Amino acid sequence: MASTQVAPWLSVVVPIYNEEESIPHLYTHLTAALAQIDKPYEIICVDDGSRDGSFALLHELAERDARVRVVRFRRNFGQTAAFAAGFDRARGEWLVTIDADLQNNPDDIAMLLDKAAEGFDVVSGWRAHRQEPFLNRRLPSIIANRMISWATGVRLHDYGCSLKVYRTDIVKHISLYGELHRFIPAIASWQGVAVAELPVHHAPRRYGTSKYGISRTTRVLLDLITVRFLLSYSTRPMQVFGSVGLILGTLGSILLAYLGYIRLFLGSPLSDRPLLLLAVLLVVLGVQLVGMGLLGELITRVYYEGSNRPIYAVREELNGE
Repeated sequence: MASTQVAPWLSVVVPIYNEEESIPHLYTHLTAALAQIDKPYEIICVDDGSRDGSFALLHELAERDARVRVVRFRRNFGQTAAFAAGFDRARGEWLVTIDADLQNNPDDIAMLLDKAAEGFDVVSGWRAHRQEPFLNRRLPSIIANRMISWATGVRLHDYGCSLKVYRTDIVKHISLYGELHRFIPAIASWQGVAVAELPVHHAPRRYGTSKYGISRTTRVLLDLITVRFLLSYSTRPMQVFGSVGLILGTLGSILLAYLGYIRLFLGSPLSDRPLLLLAVLLVVLGVQLVGMGLLGELITRVYYEGSNRPIYAVREELNGE
């Protein structure tokens, strides 16, 4: 079926992975909420390699409703890749991201858009009353959000909330890879965007199981290091390497001065002191590992941005352009 003739004003991007039970309810609730906004819209559903009946349901929806566009990945590439695919295909002036698990309330979209109309480029949802266990979900999230806000300078209560509104031209210029989707507001801050945050509803998961585990915390911390570097030093890496080199060089000089003193003035032999070799070894390894990690991030950006290589592979599209 051909896509709708009316250019959409709003693009809604929904990453989907094994959500066959949620899809019919999501479509009903989402279309009802969007009808209240009374603007032309499109819904871009990205099937991230689902192994259940999700794609079959999406296929039926696309046949019934030309506003539903479906992108099917060849395998599971992750939520960041799903968002990237949706961003690449979005045609609306504004873009909304929302999870398919029904924990985000589509009725909140209108409120976020009203806030954006006040002059904000990004409006992020804040699950102020999050309906999840405290110890293994909410507490790690609180700690991670505070660390991200401190490190990036963009202070949000809830970076992990997928319900967000973006001006589409903002995300069109953001290159996503790895698991950087949760840092989009911080990455967008490069462009001097205005960011706001509003409390939104959050419901317990009704169908399926969560796709996130405690291992996600480790990935968040590693991604935070990446984002911090990209925000502050991607165009001046020498400030990172130079600072580390000066600190290590100063410590090494102090250590060498101490060892030289005890050797020259106290006559103490250094052959039985492994401290010198250990210090040199730690300095060399530390500089090499940090340098390799940061250079690796720069090479990754050049690889994806310079070659325009996508981070996902599409099997088929429905109602696409």
